[in-house]
Amino acid sequence: MWRLLIGGMIAIVGFAARAEDAVTLKDGPGRDVVEGYCGACHSLDYARINAGFLDRKSWESEVDKMIKAYGAPIGAADAKTIVDYLTANYGSGS
Repeated sequence: MWRLLIGGMIAIVGFAARAEDAVTLKDGPGRDVVEGYCGACHSLDYARINAGFLDRKSWESEVDKMIKAYGAPIGAADAKTIVDYLTANYGSGS
């Protein structure tokens, strides 16, 4: 714990650290591509959390957003592989 003096008041600040639990994605073609690209920027648990909610079109939109809005360096072939994998393993109805 740290004690900080802020504007004449003392604030006690504590830090809790926890290593992220390892996330294992379903086995299937393209898993290594998803782990490499997606896992480089955020938790792979994102796929499991959204399973059942996102269909192919929605996964395409998410991958497109990562490329255009966040600058993910994913080429067209790898983007298709990612969408194919996510749709097959974590798409609505899978």
